[in-house]
Amino acid sequence: MARPPFLRSSLLTGLSLFAAGLVSSSLSASEVAKPRPDIILIVLDDVGYSDIGAFGSEIRTPNIDALAMGGLRYNHFDSKAVCSPTRASLLTGRNPQTVRMVDLPAQKVDPTDLTRDRGELPANASTIAQVLRRAGYATHGLGKWHLAPEDEDGSPGHNGSWPLQRGFDDFYGFFLGWTDQYHPDLIEGNQRLPKPDTPGYHFSADITDRAIRALDAGKSKPQFLYLAYGAGHAPIQVPRAYIDSYDGVYAKGWDALREERLARQKAFGIMPSHAKLTPRADGDRAWSDLTPTEKIVFARFMATYAGFITHTDAQIGRLIQHLKNTGRFDNTLVVLVSDNGAASEAGQKGAFDVMYKPNRLTPDQMLARIDELGTDKTQSEYQRPWAWLGSTPFRRYKIWPQLGGVRTPMIVSWPRRVGNPGSVRPHYVDAVDIAPTLAAAAGTAFPAALAGRAEIPVAGRTFLPTIGNPSAPPPRTVQYFELRGNRAITQGKWRAIAVHPRDGDFDKDVWQLYDTQADPSENHDLAAVMPARLRAMQALWWREARRFSTPALAEAPKIYRYRERFDGSGDRTPPPPGRE
Repeated sequence: MARPPFLRSSLLTGLSLFAAGLVSSSLSASEVAKPRPDIILIVLDDVGYSDIGAFGSEIRTPNIDALAMGGLRYNHFDSKAVCSPTRASLLTGRNPQTVRMVDLPAQKVDPTDLTRDRGELPANASTIAQVLRRAGYATHGLGKWHLAPEDEDGSPGHNGSWPLQRGFDDFYGFFLGWTDQYHPDLIEGNQRLPKPDTPGYHFSADITDRAIRALDAGKSKPQFLYLAYGAGHAPIQVPRAYIDSYDGVYAKGWDALREERLARQKAFGIMPSHAKLTPRADGDRAWSDLTPTEKIVFARFMATYAGFITHTDAQIGRLIQHLKNTGRFDNTLVVLVSDNGAASEAGQKGAFDVMYKPNRLTPDQMLARIDELGTDKTQSEYQRPWAWLGSTPFRRYKIWPQLGGVRTPMIVSWPRRVGNPGSVRPHYVDAVDIAPTLAAAAGTAFPAALAGRAEIPVAGRTFLPTIGNPSAPPPRTVQYFELRGNRAITQGKWRAIAVHPRDGDFDKDVWQLYDTQADPSENHDLAAVMPARLRAMQALWWREARRFSTPALAEAPKIYRYRERFDGSGDRTPPPPGRE
C-alpha cells in the first residue's frame, strides 16, 4: 500500500521546529480591525484521535492533512467524551455541568430543575455565535445541532434552544444526535423539512454546498461558519466507490493496524518515541481469534467507515479550495476537532440493519448482504475493537474517562497568523478553550453581563498566543472531567481517573494515577506507589467539581443505564433512536 501523503512530508513535523520563526503571540487592535478574519469551526463526529492521516491513520484525508501542513496540530486537545457536552463547551466556553448539558439534551425539560441535569442551555450563557454576531459577524450553522430539548418543535415559544435563538443568522441541518446521510431528518431555521429523496444526495455534500453559498452571500461582513458534519457517526453511509478504494486495507485487522498507526504518530511527532500501545479492553477480541468469515465482514465495516471519512475530507477540500479561489483563505481561521473518541456502542458484532439494538444477524448472513454496507438499506456501525484502533494508542473509546474517550485530533489553520506551519503544538487545550479563542481572534470577548443580567462565567481561556508562538504558555494546566459518574482530573503531567459502576458507591470507586509525560498512553497505574499524589489529585477534582457543577457528583439519569458494570464487560443499554 502506498505511503500516506502526510508521512512523505513528516520531516516538517516535530518539536524540533518549535525553536524557529517565532512571531507575535497576540493580535494588536489594528490587526483585528482591518480586516477581521473569517472563522470556521469544523466539528467531526465520533472520529478517533488517530483516524485522520495527519494523526497517524492509513485513512486518506489529504485535504485535512494539507490544513495541518499549512497550519498546526494540537496533540493534547480534550473533549467531553460524548457529543452534546462537548458541543455545549465548544460553543459556550463553559463546562457542560455549568451550562446544564452534563449529558444529552432533555427529552422534556423540567422547569424546576436548575441543576446540571436540566438538559437545556441557560439563556445567560452566550454562545460564540451570539458573541460574534454582536461584534458584527454573519453567523451560519450547518450540520448537527443536538443541543435542544427534544420536545421543542421549532414553533414560537417552543424553540428557545434552536440555533436561530442561540445566535445563528441561519441554520440548516439535523436536530438530534444522528440521521440517515441519504435521507436525513432536516431542519432549516425554525422549520422542519421533508426528507430528501434525490438520487446521489449525501448530507455531507449538501451542507458543504450550502456553506460555500453562505460565504459567498455574506461578503459585506466577516463570516462565522459552524460546520458540524454527521461523519463519522453511524449510520456509516457513503457511496460504494469510497468503500471499494479500501479493499484489502483492513484484512490485517485492528491489532496490526494499531502498531502501524503508533509508528506513524511517532514519526510525525504526535506521540513521543517512548509511547507504548495499551492492551485491549476486557471483552474486545483479538483479530486472530475471529473466524475467516468474520474477518471478511468486519474488514468491510471498517472500509466503509474509512470511505466515509475520506468522503468527508473531500467535502472539506471543496470548501477550502473555494476559500483559496476567492482570496479569503489566508485570513480565515479554521479550527477542526472531533467531539469525542471513536464510537464503541455497537459492541463486538457491530450494527447492521438498526442502530442501538442487538444485531441478530450471523456473520454468514452479513456476508450475504455485505454490498449493502454504506447504502440506505443499512444503519451500520462498526465493531467495538475498530474504535480501539481509532483511539490509538490510548485505552478505551467514546464515553469513557480514559484518553481514548476524551482526546481527539485538533487542527488549526490561519495562514496570516500561524508560526511554524506544519508543526505540532503540545499545549494542553480543552473544549472550553475554543470559543474564547475564536472571540479573541475576532477582537471581541464574552460579556460579563447582558441587559443587566450576569452571564455565567466563561471557564475557557484563549490559546490564541500559541498559534503564532510555540513558546507561549498553554491556556490551562488543570481540567476536570465527569460523565455518567466517571471522573478524571488533569494537572500538568498528572492525570487521575475513576471508573464508576452504575448505582455503585462513589466513595468506593477505584482511582488510577498516571504520569502522562513518562507514560503518555496511560499504561502504568501509579496509584499504589504514589498515594499522596493521588490524594492531592482527588482533592483537586472535588475542588474543580464544586466550582463548576451543582451537584458536584451524581448518578446519570436512568436512561443511561448499563446492562453490566461500566468496566467493559458488557455493552450499554442503548438510548432511544437519535439521542446519541
